[in-house]
Amino acid sequence: MPPRASKRKSAPPNSSTVTSSDGRSVSSKAKTKGMEKIDRLFNSYANSSLGVIDPDGIEALCSDLGVDYTDVRILMLAWKLKAGKQGYFTQDEWRTGMKALGVDSLSKLKKALCELEIEVGKPTNYEDFYTYAFRYCLTEEKQKSLDIDSICELLNLVLGAQFRPKVDVLVEYLKVQSDYKVINLDQWINFLRFCQEISFPDLGNYDSALAWPLILDNFVEWMRQKHG
Repeated sequence: MPPRASKRKSAPPNSSTVTSSDGRSVSSKAKTKGMEKIDRLFNSYANSSLGVIDPDGIEALCSDLGVDYTDVRILMLAWKLKAGKQGYFTQDEWRTGMKALGVDSLSKLKKALCELEIEVGKPTNYEDFYTYAFRYCLTEEKQKSLDIDSICELLNLVLGAQFRPKVDVLVEYLKVQSDYKVINLDQWINFLRFCQEISFPDLGNYDSALAWPLILDNFVEWMRQKHG
């Protein structure tokens, strides 16, 4: 049985809601204006024929932000936008990311990049960002692994600042070993786990009987022989 209609009089409109002459609330108009500013910022870097910000547009954006194209903060920005294709930002991705950052101008985006570093630095966000960084670099359909050179660059970019000594030696090993031509996501994730958990340079708490990928067993053996 449908509910009975209430006999109570409806409350008067909230006096705090200000309505403009066209019937829309001021807050609604402000949101629309904010989105227009976000779109203008997007269009200033977008390739008009493609309707996306392409690699040239991202490079121009980096120049205006005063950061290098390879700066890790640009990868963090891609993560925040949830960009699906390396080197490209769609308008929907841009809108979602800029709204989440509270950004509608270049000056605000410059400030947001610093705040983004802090956000990514939180443990739960960092693991998500680290995984995203790998997937973002998968540029071919059905691609599941990255070549060693790309992995070395990515390790330096996303782990170098935090785990420099470990990253330097791991990159050295990856470049001299010949057993692996590519690295998959599971191996990539375990590189982070290794950096977070294993004492260095003694590697005293590394146990090859645990669930480490073989490439890290080989790396530890190489390390021990090198410094033995």
